Amino acid sequence: MKKALLFCLSALVAVFAAAADTEQYTVFEIELKGPSAGNPFTEVQLSAEFSLLNRTIYCDGFYDGGGIYRIRFMPDEPGKWTFITQSNIKELNLKKGSFNCIPASGDNHGYVKVRNTFDFGYADGTPFYPAGTTCYAWVHQPAGLVNQTLSSLADSPFNKIRMTVMPKNYDVYINNEPPFYPFEGSKEEGWDFFRPDPAFFRNFEEKILALQKLGIEADVILFHPYDFGKWNLDRMNAEESAFYLRYLIARIASFRNVWWSMANEYDIMRRTDEEWEALFRIIQKYDPYGHLCSIHNGMGWYNHSRPWITHLSIQTAYLQDIQDWRELYEKPVVIDECVYEGNIPNDWGNLTPEEMVNRFWISYCRGAYCTHGETYIHPENILWWSKGGLLYGKSPERIAFLHRIMTEAPPEGLYPFHNKWNKETYLIKDNEYYLFYYGNSQQAMARMFLPAKHRFRLEVIDAWNMTVTPVDGEFSGRTEIPLPGQPYIAVRATVINDK
Repeated sequence: MKKALLFCLSALVAVFAAAADTEQYTVFEIELKGPSAGNPFTEVQLSAEFSLLNRTIYCDGFYDGGGIYRIRFMPDEPGKWTFITQSNIKELNLKKGSFNCIPASGDNHGYVKVRNTFDFGYADGTPFYPAGTTCYAWVHQPAGLVNQTLSSLADSPFNKIRMTVMPKNYDVYINNEPPFYPFEGSKEEGWDFFRPDPAFFRNFEEKILALQKLGIEADVILFHPYDFGKWNLDRMNAEESAFYLRYLIARIASFRNVWWSMANEYDIMRRTDEEWEALFRIIQKYDPYGHLCSIHNGMGWYNHSRPWITHLSIQTAYLQDIQDWRELYEKPVVIDECVYEGNIPNDWGNLTPEEMVNRFWISYCRGAYCTHGETYIHPENILWWSKGGLLYGKSPERIAFLHRIMTEAPPEGLYPFHNKWNKETYLIKDNEYYLFYYGNSQQAMARMFLPAKHRFRLEVIDAWNMTVTPVDGEFSGRTEIPLPGQPYIAVRATVINDK
């Protein structure tokens, strides 16, 4: 009998490995058949140990409805992995198997993590320069609109997107019913927060994998305050919240493009610091891969020195403090909300495209990264910020231009010049690279003090018109060059290496 069970399991594993090897940083999945009576979500415990040589990684399994149980694992190292399951149910317990993990290929660089204290990079060491956008509830829209959003993202410069697990209700801009609800029950009869609806979570994870195909990181917002009694999905207590987190982690932590954002505007929600800490510890304990993890503020301020915070996810229009935050917390800073390009009457949603681009440049040159959002009035209230659809603004292509500037900079050793009051901001790699940005000033001349012992090549960059114009000659020491006398101009100085 034991041999028969192992044979069945081996056949099953082969199906999910597509009769082939599993690539590094992709998902290896075990599917098992088990009981469906009672409440399998809470009454059945299932996990697995995955081992390679002297390494062992533990992963929770989850119930996916219809008597089906799954365990998902993302191998991060090539080689022959073995596994064994643990369960309180006999037919799910002590199932063994193995699979071969082959090296990552193509654009598969693994999951993103902190690189060099203040920056980001993929697991294989490739630098990652965030150019994010905000599209909170795009996964909770009709299929046609979802597909339109994905098409827009495919043609955009964005490589990270902020998105909520739960549907969102906010003013006239978003209040539609989602195609699926996350739990069994209803608003009227109450939700059973211990009975997730697998269809809801399948829909959510399908969208994350669709983003992965586009090379986009999913900054997954786990909790948010914008329900306002429409569904009462924000009413989970501590025990229910912990269960929901473990279930979601089991389903999607194995996806390499996942980031955790504990909450959007956490300080508006009815939770204490101790409650947030307990939830963070659940992520720490049950996410085997240590995905990036943050929390987003409204008007308050979280203690970002806490060990579970990998980077700052900040809402602010006051960018002059970026260097202070870098120095205080020694973590990457992402200005995930500097308000949005658009024309709605709300003061957080009517930036000019010029100012959106300006804030991206200021953030980058002060040593941080920035996130886009778009809120243009639409006859059907289809705002990108909430529902996705089409992008109408003028900033995305200019954000793409800045992203190109980022990738052309030295990948190591850059730091911002600390000058809180001057509009001029710049990044430096000593004796090698200088990027001066003059913001919305209109100066007719740039004055720079370059190292006298080196010669530099200069280029004038127009951040709005997306041009790079070389300056004739070689420069060192005190240097003055003419500028066009208009806003959004930068100067790049690159050392000339004689070989």
